[in-house]
Amino acid sequence: MKVESFVKIINSDFYAGVPDSQLKALCNFLISTYGINGKNHVIAANEGNAVGLAAGYHLATNKVPVVYMQNSGEGNIINPLASLLNDKVYGIPCIFVIGWRGEPGVHDEPQHIFQGEVTCKLLEVMDVDYMVISKDTTEAELRAKKEFFDQLLSQGKQVGFVIKKGALEYGGKVNYSNNNTMLREEIIKHITDVSGKDPIVSTTGKASRELFEIRESSKQTHGYDFLTVGSMGHSSSIALEIAIQKPDKKVWIIDGDGAALMHLGAMAVLAAYKPTNIVHIIINNGSHETVGGQPTVMSKVNVIKVAQGFGYSSAVSVDNFENLDRELLKARNAKELTLIEVKCAIGARDDLGRPTTTAKENKEAFMKQLQE
Repeated sequence: MKVESFVKIINSDFYAGVPDSQLKALCNFLISTYGINGKNHVIAANEGNAVGLAAGYHLATNKVPVVYMQNSGEGNIINPLASLLNDKVYGIPCIFVIGWRGEPGVHDEPQHIFQGEVTCKLLEVMDVDYMVISKDTTEAELRAKKEFFDQLLSQGKQVGFVIKKGALEYGGKVNYSNNNTMLREEIIKHITDVSGKDPIVSTTGKASRELFEIRESSKQTHGYDFLTVGSMGHSSSIALEIAIQKPDKKVWIIDGDGAALMHLGAMAVLAAYKPTNIVHIIINNGSHETVGGQPTVMSKVNVIKVAQGFGYSSAVSVDNFENLDRELLKARNAKELTLIEVKCAIGARDDLGRPTTTAKENKEAFMKQLQE
C-alpha cells in the first residue's frame, strides 16, 4: 500500500514517534511533507515522550494524534498508555502505528524475536484494538477498519496498526546528511586501538555491528565487548554497574546520540556515582541512522554542557581524528569520569555485516574476559 493512501485514510495531521526501518516509508513521507516542525510532526526522544506529545496535541485541538514506533518501543509506552491515555483515566484517543520486527515466521535478529512474539499480545493486554497491515491489505479493508476504530476513538480509547515488513511503500527519496567528516567505523577503530584489552559496552545498531567486524578483521577476541544489540539507551547503565563491580578495569561506553537521548536520565545516575574508571563516548551524527537516518535533536544539543551539568568530571567534543586520539589517550590515563562527544558523518558501508555469534555467546565470552 502506498503510504500516501495509508496517511489519507488514517486522517490525522499530527504524528510523533521514534523512527523504525519497518516504517521507513512513513518516516520519509512525514519528513518530506512536514519536516519536524513540531506542529505536525515530532521525532521524540523515546516512545513515552511521543505519547506525552500526542496527549498535549489532543488537549489543545480535540483531534486524534498518531504515535509511531518500532514494536521494541511498546515497553516505553505502557506507563503513559495505562495511566494517562486509558479511558479509565483521561480517555485520550490515540492511534499507534507499530513496525513489527521479529514477526513469527519471519527471520530477524535475536533482540527482536521475543518482542515480535508478544507485540500483539501487549496491545491486547493494554486494551488497544488493532489491525495488522500486510502487503496484501487493501485500501477498502483499511478504510472499513478505520471507520470501526473511529467509534472507539470517540469513546477515548486507543487503536493500533501493526505494520508488517514491506507493507508500506513510498516513491519519494530523502537524503539524510550532515557536515561532519569522520566515519563511525573509523572512529570505533581508533577507540579500540586505545582501549586495548579494556571492556567495551557498545550501543544497539550499526555501532555494535561495526565493532564486531573490527574485532574480526583484527583477529581479536569478541570477549572484550558487550554488544547491546537491543534495549536502546541502556548501554551506559550496563557499563556503570560493571565499572562499580570491577573498579580495577577501565570501562568504555560506545554510545549513539539517539540512544543516549532516549534515556538521558541514565547519564545523571552515572554522573552521580562518578566512577573514575569509565570513558563515555557519544558518537553524534544527529540521526537515527540504523533505521534510516532520520534526525534526532542531538545535533542541536550542547552535549558537553549537559554532561557538565549532570556532574561528569571531564567532558570534551571533537570533530577530527587528531583531537580524538589525543582525548582518547588522555581519558585512558585519567582517573575520572570522562565524556567524549565525537561529531560523526551519516553513513556506513553497504556490505556491513551482523555479528555471527549469538547474543548468549557474546555474553558468556564477555563475562569470561571480565574475570581475567
